[in-house]
Amino acid sequence: MPPDVAVLPLKEQFTRGLDAPICLTWELTYACNLACVHCLSSSGRQDPRELTPAEARRIVDDLVDMKVFYVNVGGGEPMLRPDFFDLVSYAVEHRVGVKFSTNGTRLTPERARVLAGLDYLDVQISIDGAGAATNDAVRGEGSFAAARQAMDNLAAAGFGPFKISVVVTRQNVEELDALAAMAEGYGAQLRLTRLRPSGRAVDTWEALHPTAEQQRRLYHWLVGRPDVLTGDSFFHLSALGQPLEGLNLCGAGRVVCLIDPVGDVYACPFVIDREFLAGNVRDPGGFPAVWRESPLFTSLREPQSAGACASCGSFDACRGGCMAAKFFTGLPLDGPDPECVHGHGEAALSEVSARGDRPRASLGHSKVRPDGTPVPLPTPVRLRPAARA
Repeated sequence: MPPDVAVLPLKEQFTRGLDAPICLTWELTYACNLACVHCLSSSGRQDPRELTPAEARRIVDDLVDMKVFYVNVGGGEPMLRPDFFDLVSYAVEHRVGVKFSTNGTRLTPERARVLAGLDYLDVQISIDGAGAATNDAVRGEGSFAAARQAMDNLAAAGFGPFKISVVVTRQNVEELDALAAMAEGYGAQLRLTRLRPSGRAVDTWEALHPTAEQQRRLYHWLVGRPDVLTGDSFFHLSALGQPLEGLNLCGAGRVVCLIDPVGDVYACPFVIDREFLAGNVRDPGGFPAVWRESPLFTSLREPQSAGACASCGSFDACRGGCMAAKFFTGLPLDGPDPECVHGHGEAALSEVSARGDRPRASLGHSKVRPDGTPVPLPTPVRLRPAARA
């Protein structure tokens, strides 16, 4: 970073951007055997343009040169990529730690033992409820049983503390104590993520996102549970009082970004839209050039206006909330978060609804019929028997 930036307070340095991302998310494939109704990338089908094994290794080499300590790997379902284990091994051998998220359907006892033998590796099993009834309505029939079997396999292999990753919804927010108990039973760590209206969640966010009262209860629950990881997902709730653990700011293009399966680089994993596309790792200079020279990232690192939130006494606490949540609900980026704890987002959403100009998600990589028309997602989503654990 420039010398004048290096003397700023740490949080201010982060808002101006760093030489390398603190948290890099890398989606290895769009292929997925599930069809979660809130999937941020609308995954399902593999894209024929996905990075080759050689191109993927070059990204790892770039991360080594940039001194990136670890990368969040996801998808789709990353374990469906044929070179998954080769790529993970290559990364950890070069001292780039890997934290990967999986639905667990491909995490057999044998694979659990392989993972347990790797250093610099962390595994997150994704579930969205403390039981099958809540989870399977979002992730598909049989997905909860598959995830629990994957947890059992990791425990039996002596993997050590893994993570249980949960997207907080209106339906599972009442199950947080049970989810925490499940994690404790495995010696695992609970990780909660905010539901953003991106990907397929553009169409399901209204029905799934927690109510205002649930948001307040969630805040107090998190304050009393500093051991629960959130990845700064809920910094908009800090306007309620005591700041939550973390940076409490939007790190998009500053300290975080996303590399998607075809090499496109976005400001964050939740804004997969052309407006937030910074470049591609196949461009000259690769990922380092995108991170350091992208006009989009440069603009995001400039001091941001408080906009409509300037008169709110809580702006310093919540920083206006989540960019992705605002964009995909049709709110201006300098407007209030749609889940603003003071209710300012509700009035703004009413105006958007009246205009009818809310951004719509593209088809993404959801499975389609042979004629190209999308397959409607039933509720609950049903998995084919072959996709079950």
